[in-house]
Amino acid sequence: MTDMQETVVFQRPETLEDTYTNYCPGCTHGTIHRLIAEVIDELGIRERTIGVAPVGCSVFIYNYQNVDFAVAAHGRAPAMATGIKRVQPDKVVFTYQGDGDLAAIGTNEILHAASRGENITVIFVNNATYGMTGGQMAPTTLPGQKTTSSPSGRDVEIQGWPMRVAELLAPLPGVSYSVRRSIHDPRHINNAKKAIRTAFRAQLDGMGLALVEILSACPTNWHLTPVAALEWLAKHMLPYYPVGDYKISEGLQ
Repeated sequence: MTDMQETVVFQRPETLEDTYTNYCPGCTHGTIHRLIAEVIDELGIRERTIGVAPVGCSVFIYNYQNVDFAVAAHGRAPAMATGIKRVQPDKVVFTYQGDGDLAAIGTNEILHAASRGENITVIFVNNATYGMTGGQMAPTTLPGQKTTSSPSGRDVEIQGWPMRVAELLAPLPGVSYSVRRSIHDPRHINNAKKAIRTAFRAQLDGMGLALVEILSACPTNWHLTPVAALEWLAKHMLPYYPVGDYKISEGLQ
């Protein structure tokens, strides 16, 4: 018999805690957590990274990341990240925010942080709903999409059109990087990781605010199975929220 030797080709990142998840089955927050952890490890910045998470499902990230974390009030993560980065400019500071947080109560915060060109990294998770508080309509809820607060579907004549955050921030001079990615299949997951790495690189190079918007599934509030939720994301969210690069400053390309 020929001797067989096994080689380890993949393992849990040091930045990712070895613990059980409390996210709903099929929730893709966990996938995004892993991508962030892998990038932090690969860049060798774990010991000087500080994360900021606000209210919402995103707040659980501090249970899964082996870095220092601060918990902000709802929508206020960019303000807290601003303070941390200005006081400790040698630290790598990132926010992890959902759409109900960043694009609703926190819209003012992210716009002004971007306008000032704060040297922070923003990971923005868009699942088109308020995940933690009961599946209400969010600023990113699609036209016609039913939620607990729009049971007949979002009516754009009454409730307005969904907000495209990556496109909204891109024109601001203080923004160095603004892109949208998705994690509904392996190819898009790999592309999301590359974008997260670039967003951290922008901060390390002192280039200003960098944002990665990531389309994510919420099977529980969408009332779908995990597989069906990924299919729904691809079929319904991608046409309205096309993945793409909306701003890449020179030096990041």
